[in-house]
Amino acid sequence: MENNEEILNLLRENARLSVEDIAAMTRKSAEEVKAAMKQLEDQGIIMKYAAIVNPEKDGESKDKVRAEIEIQVTPERERGFDAIADRIWRFPQVKSLYLMSGGYDLKVIIEGDTLKEVAFFVSSKLSTIDGVRSTKTHFILKTYKENDIVYVEQDRDNRQGVIA
Repeated sequence: MENNEEILNLLRENARLSVEDIAAMTRKSAEEVKAAMKQLEDQGIIMKYAAIVNPEKDGESKDKVRAEIEIQVTPERERGFDAIADRIWRFPQVKSLYLMSGGYDLKVIIEGDTLKEVAFFVSSKLSTIDGVRSTKTHFILKTYKENDIVYVEQDRDNRQGVIA
């Protein structure tokens, strides 16, 4: 795995790099890079190659309503939080699901077409799952930065200040 870390880092930064480019950057043969990438895929380390789209500029994403929901649950005997998480992540509205420490147990990021649709999903789907004790919904109004990607325009004055 350690030999593949360099390849993984390159792909994290730019998943569009060709095998030949990665080979040149890592000083490996194209065959070695192909084999390493296949191994990483087979092991489930590389799960998907995807484009990161700015939701503020993409017409379809811009019109979506996103919400973060804090969920308190009663864990199931012998399966803990996994059984409830398994039921939750299967909904197509669920974009992310995390087990959390602190004041709540699960954090869910969901997406819908309207505020009403998101509210209906929370009240009729999430809150009715056995073991869900409470939910708290926070609507996402604007994304500034996510997964190290800054989505806002950065018009900054780059002039140095004068110190007297």
